[in-house]
Amino acid sequence: MSAPDLPALFDRLPEGWSEVTWAGRSYGVTRVVRLGGRQQSVYAEELGGPHVVSANLYLTAAGPLLKPCEMPANVVLAFLVGWE
Repeated sequence: MSAPDLPALFDRLPEGWSEVTWAGRSYGVTRVVRLGGRQQSVYAEELGGPHVVSANLYLTAAGPLLKPCEMPANVVLAFLVGWE
């Protein structure tokens, strides 16, 4: 299996706040782009529930680097791939 295209997964979300659905639940998501796109953050909070998804993406000379915030990377990737 090939590595996910992290910049493309982040780019699927609009900048600023939006509402999406993932795993049958509604989330409020904020995507912030900094440093000309070299650093991005995603913070998703389940609306009316306790679940959170949060991560930073750094575009380095060595390639994209995903830094999940206190959660496994597979949870962040599942969210980025699966939200509607």
